[in-house]
Amino acid sequence: MADCRSFDVVIAGGGHNALVAAVLLARAGRSVVVLERRAELGGAAVSATPFPGFDVRLSRYSYLVSLFPAALLKTLGVSVEIRPRRIAAYPPPTMDASFNAIAQRVFPTLIEPLRSREEFRDLVGDDAVWSALFETPLSELIERSFADDLTRGTVLTDALIGTFAPADDPLLRQNRCFLYHVVGGPWNVPVGGMGALSSALADAARHAGAQLETRADVISIATDEKTAEVTCADGQIYAADHVLANVAPAVLGELLGEPAERPEGAQLKINMLLKRLPRVPGASSEEAFTGTFHVNEGYEQLAAAYREASAGRIPSTPPCEVYCHSLTDSSVLGDDLRRHGVQTLTLFGLHMPARLFEHATAKERAVAATLRSLNSALAEPIEDCLLGLEALTPPELEAELGMPGGHIFHRDLAWPFAETDDEVGTWGVETEHANVWLCGAGARRGGGVSGIPGHNAARAVLDADAAHC
Repeated sequence: MADCRSFDVVIAGGGHNALVAAVLLARAGRSVVVLERRAELGGAAVSATPFPGFDVRLSRYSYLVSLFPAALLKTLGVSVEIRPRRIAAYPPPTMDASFNAIAQRVFPTLIEPLRSREEFRDLVGDDAVWSALFETPLSELIERSFADDLTRGTVLTDALIGTFAPADDPLLRQNRCFLYHVVGGPWNVPVGGMGALSSALADAARHAGAQLETRADVISIATDEKTAEVTCADGQIYAADHVLANVAPAVLGELLGEPAERPEGAQLKINMLLKRLPRVPGASSEEAFTGTFHVNEGYEQLAAAYREASAGRIPSTPPCEVYCHSLTDSSVLGDDLRRHGVQTLTLFGLHMPARLFEHATAKERAVAATLRSLNSALAEPIEDCLLGLEALTPPELEAELGMPGGHIFHRDLAWPFAETDDEVGTWGVETEHANVWLCGAGARRGGGVSGIPGHNAARAVLDADAAHC
């Protein structure tokens, strides 16, 4: 029989949010253990060497940082450089200036207790913008504001990252995704790759006194609302006052024996190593690929791709966007590769839901269609430049990272305010159990590489402890 080890807090899952929470809780005097199923910490925020024989460390899954508050990084004592891209996008993005003012007001609230819907509306302070972003499908704002199909499409893409929805979705899933992109501001490059951020967070957690364990596969969580037990596949049991779940809500439900609805991811991620950047009509390669290079993301093209994917077909012209990490941060490449002009390229394909990848040949067909789509925007085939290519489908993300359906946000994003009276003043990480908390992307105000759910879960635990003193 395995012994039972006791901690104040057990964190199931070792993604970057878990590490943020571990730092804050350990510094507050709590005994903390982080249990990670895989051999490395960081979850989706890791670097890898997917191309044998090449000295390159790619941000394999998550690849850009936007919503991580600078003040939180400073509090954590993490000094990783988050470097802006010299060019944000090609073609250049279009954004209503009023959104910038809203972002400045909203962003600080993401690491505060939840406001009511009415309080949040007062914070926004613009009834027209409130209606456009929070009450009516984004299609109405886009179609009213822009006449050009390409401009409409490039604006809409910010509403579709990791979100399978049409522009006129009455559930407003696209609006919520768009809001987080607006609030997050520019999407920046973690110097050294995404793994540098997670490694720095892990070092800070260890220095604070947290215990970090890998190859610790959590298989069940039990709670009587006052104490909890977490059991791993090797039989080891961990007792705790609090459990933080750095897993998707659907996974937490399974661990608690309370199965929840599974989400569906909708993206194809392709990592490429190139002997040189491909030529682009009308622009230099550096101008095109330093920021986000939009490919077949016109408004009507996005709508057509959504219709095809909804019908169970791989889009004939997949919309996608690419960018070159190594143009902003060459440190991810070894010295020899840099001398020879080698570059990386990251592609994010939209409207590729998990349902499309049930057939054995689906991945091959999806990759081929996506490369054809990319080539249609280039002056030469991307294949002429390739040294290596790795593609990741939603089912593969689920298998590798435990994300149900390969959903990169763990589930559809939620509004960053309380939607019921009971939620007002909470941290958006609460579950139906008094001592079990979400601390990953599936929490309210989750998604992206932000550290916000980790911070909020730590604050919720400390508030709960204070209330019981």
